[in-house]
Amino acid sequence: MGVVIVTTPGRSDASASDQFPTAARRGYRFGYRFLPEADNEARRHVTAGTSVTDPLPAPPSPDAARPSRGLRRRLPDETGVIVALVALVVIVGVLRPNFFLPATLFQQLSGAAFIGTLALGMVFVVVIRDIDLSVGWMFNFSAVIAAKAMVLGIDPWIAAGIGIAFGGLLGLTNGLLAVWLRIPTIIITLGTLSVFRGLSLVINESRAVIPPDKTGSFFALFDIKVFGLIPMVAVLFLGLAVLMHLLLHRTRFGYRAQAMGSNPDAARLAGIPVDRTRILVLVLMGVIAGIAGAMFLGFREAIDPVTGGDYLLPVVAAVIIGGTPLSGGRGTMLGAVVGALIIQVITTGILFLGVDVKWSTFVTGAVIIIAVAVDQLVRRQRERRMRDVVDLG
Repeated sequence: MGVVIVTTPGRSDASASDQFPTAARRGYRFGYRFLPEADNEARRHVTAGTSVTDPLPAPPSPDAARPSRGLRRRLPDETGVIVALVALVVIVGVLRPNFFLPATLFQQLSGAAFIGTLALGMVFVVVIRDIDLSVGWMFNFSAVIAAKAMVLGIDPWIAAGIGIAFGGLLGLTNGLLAVWLRIPTIIITLGTLSVFRGLSLVINESRAVIPPDKTGSFFALFDIKVFGLIPMVAVLFLGLAVLMHLLLHRTRFGYRAQAMGSNPDAARLAGIPVDRTRILVLVLMGVIAGIAGAMFLGFREAIDPVTGGDYLLPVVAAVIIGGTPLSGGRGTMLGAVVGALIIQVITTGILFLGVDVKWSTFVTGAVIIIAVAVDQLVRRQRERRMRDVVDLG
């Protein structure tokens, strides 16, 4: 049974832990969660930072392993953005009390559902240190294909499935081009963005595509409001967020994506199929875009030729504001949900306060700058704390 020990000459244990931040947070110094083929003895050596032929160091005493009384339990990474969201809601609600109406508050969830759904897929892309610029037009193109299928008389549920599968095909195109041509995804998607947009406009003939029969169960599903308040599109959005969280943090695919984003070279040496993982992540992004397009079509009952073209900024903003760093290696689905809600509350709050809606783009950009600055400060503090913990250990 083969074992691969990944080390970096001249680097301390702290920097090695930084290469695998998820594993470091779980208590593993070198992240052997990414080496499922290694046996227990090899894993003990990986954790200790030694080679297989070196003697293992004596285990630390229980007293040394016990954290000091002065250390507090670390708050979740999303605490800051959750507090920011609550503060925004309170500020808008105090200035305009109608904002506190339950129906208005739950409308924020449905308003953020499509941007938020795309942000869930974008988290995976950013985790592997990439950005997909074509996400908005994959959303539009998939919805147009689904709507055209409905116009041709195909059952809406089957047509929605066709749209989702088509979104996956668009993502596969991005992935294969990026891997085969050895070009960064951001460059490839800069080109496919225009390709998808042009083909979508050709198919929809620059007109809105409206399914002729909107009486079926597919459209009726999106008219449902849970407890008479929560739109079904918001429930689907939150349910998908839970599934994506489990995929990122509880599956081998998720661990591989995080390892690849932490250090692609080390991940490759550890036996992780880096190219295949990149392709699968971009396929996943396409599938999520297709799901968002199907949800939009069911909720709005039509798709305009330009819908989704301006989604890129808010989608990336939701990911960054939520706490997923552009440096890759880790991501948070809860943060993406909260980030999308923050953008939605900003847009709605500007309308409630009577400010020109054009200012929403300015405010969103300012929030991105602030979020990136805060993320850098928090990251540096986390790195210092990690080094202190390793030195103490």
